[in-house]
Amino acid sequence: MDRIDLHIEVPPVDFSELQETKKGETSSEILERVKRAREIQRIRFKGSNIRLNSRMNTRQIRHFCPLDKESMSMLEKAMESLGLSARAHYRILKVARTIADLEGSKSIRVEHVAEAIQYRSLDRKFIHFGI
Repeated sequence: MDRIDLHIEVPPVDFSELQETKKGETSSEILERVKRAREIQRIRFKGSNIRLNSRMNTRQIRHFCPLDKESMSMLEKAMESLGLSARAHYRILKVARTIADLEGSKSIRVEHVAEAIQYRSLDRKFIHFGI
């Protein structure tokens, strides 16, 4: 599981939630956000042999994924409390960078790190059960 970037658990949905009429993003709106994020990454990696955040090596992660003090503290606490590996640490940073890109943010903020940590849910499950 350590080699998989995103882990999510999909709980059952209550019938009442399915009946709600609130609008979310349309597929075309999401597609546009993804296209903008891809363009940000294309520009970021111009002149290198990669095009996407997922392909960054450790040196590139350190360069392109700096964290502020609050974000670093959150990541450190998650690493310690969840017993995450160095590989998970770097994967969280790459995912946080992508979340920031999807939002159009130049920097990775604490909410991006928090969301990326949440995508390691199966790490928590395995640690909880001692697997």
